[in-house]
Amino acid sequence: MASTTTNKIINKPLRAIPGTYGLPFFGPIKDRHDYFYHQGRDKFFLSKIQKYNSTVIRTNMPPGPFISSDPRVIALLDAVSFPILFDNSKVEKRNVLDGTFMPSTSFTGGYRVCAYLDTHEPAHAALKSFYISTIASRKQLFLPLFRNVVAECFTEIENKLSAKTATANLNDAVSSASFNFMFRLFCNNKDPAETNLGSEGPKLFDTWLLFQLAPLATLGLPKIFNYIEDFLIRTVPFPAFLAKSSYKKLYEAFSANAGKLIEEAEKAGIERSEAIHNIIFTAGFNAYGGLKNQFPTLMKWVGLGGEKLHKEIAAEVRSVVKEEGGITINGVERMSLVKSIVYEAMRIEPVVPYQYAKAREDIIVNSHDDSFQIKKGEMLFGYQPFATKDSRIFEKAEEFVARRFVGEEGERLLKYVVWSNGPETEQPGPENKQCPGKNLVILLCRVFLVEFFLRYDTFEFTYKDIVLGPNVTITSLTKASSTF
Repeated sequence: MASTTTNKIINKPLRAIPGTYGLPFFGPIKDRHDYFYHQGRDKFFLSKIQKYNSTVIRTNMPPGPFISSDPRVIALLDAVSFPILFDNSKVEKRNVLDGTFMPSTSFTGGYRVCAYLDTHEPAHAALKSFYISTIASRKQLFLPLFRNVVAECFTEIENKLSAKTATANLNDAVSSASFNFMFRLFCNNKDPAETNLGSEGPKLFDTWLLFQLAPLATLGLPKIFNYIEDFLIRTVPFPAFLAKSSYKKLYEAFSANAGKLIEEAEKAGIERSEAIHNIIFTAGFNAYGGLKNQFPTLMKWVGLGGEKLHKEIAAEVRSVVKEEGGITINGVERMSLVKSIVYEAMRIEPVVPYQYAKAREDIIVNSHDDSFQIKKGEMLFGYQPFATKDSRIFEKAEEFVARRFVGEEGERLLKYVVWSNGPETEQPGPENKQCPGKNLVILLCRVFLVEFFLRYDTFEFTYKDIVLGPNVTITSLTKASSTF
């Protein structure tokens, strides 16, 4: 039965949720093949919207048989229905981070880490509060530490551009920078190269992530190999022992070098081993995994904006930095164009496109035109790119509009920017599932642009969209013609 609060907002016709799951086993397999191979994810959802004339539909989501015991979901494909996924009084987030299946806890030392906990579980508040306090206590390190690793990143790119190949892969450079930043932030500014990790940190995390998330991806192989790939990576889950050696090195490195952080966790009542596994997950799955894809996505859209946009960014950056006497958090906050560009990149191509939750109770969910009753226990799935590119909310929704979020009118749209598992207008807390590093990620993206356009006037690039976002190759950099 719907709650009183929910009933108050029912002002649209109640409609049965359209769509079908098909025959057991065969229906999920068909949807999976359409999703990965025959249509692609956007066309997969768009075709169903058109077929059923609804943005709330029933469908199956990968990985399906045999990895997922129940692939059935109710898909929320617009900006009005999507936010129910953030209402933790009505939806449950227990073990749904990766959707309709959960990788073995053997990947995380036998613990269900915070990301897999529901907000009603007691351990969630303790761990989430620990994350938030950890980030807050290290805020003085953000700028100097990140500026240092970004400088190394740009030096690496310049060196590669001056070599015979005359191109530089941005993804490789930012992967190293992202790992170095997070490791230093959590490990008392210790250089990972001086630990047992050497230069292998990013590779170790990539290996660990690969075996957990492989069932949700496709390698983009020629069509002749599609069904072979599907059989190999979506028949049974990859066992954790395949990443055991990689994870062991990471555990040893964080255990040996994150002593201060581990002590803080123990003071908060979190057992040492559980704290280390949670720290590794946050540093690797959430922070490193997100940032290494966010920076190329950001630069893809800035690059597509062309030289005129680059000149506008450079002018704003250099003017504010000159007035501030250097790069400051206050100065970065004054850069309205830079701020808007970061939000717009996160709107048009969110790095994490999916959200899942289960209904705690019978609820009513609204779309733009209709209301739908969802039964307790049914799985909800939100496809974020359709929510953040909803043409009934955003003008020119499919276009990158650099100044979209400038001014009062633009700021009113920020509640529809939901990359962080919550609206941009709200803040992470122990009572919700919003990313604890939300504000830090926004700051780092802004500073990345600031540092870039202090050094360079413009750049040329190529890109290819792959499994987890664009693979960006820098082909030329034009050094700054003016300085502050």
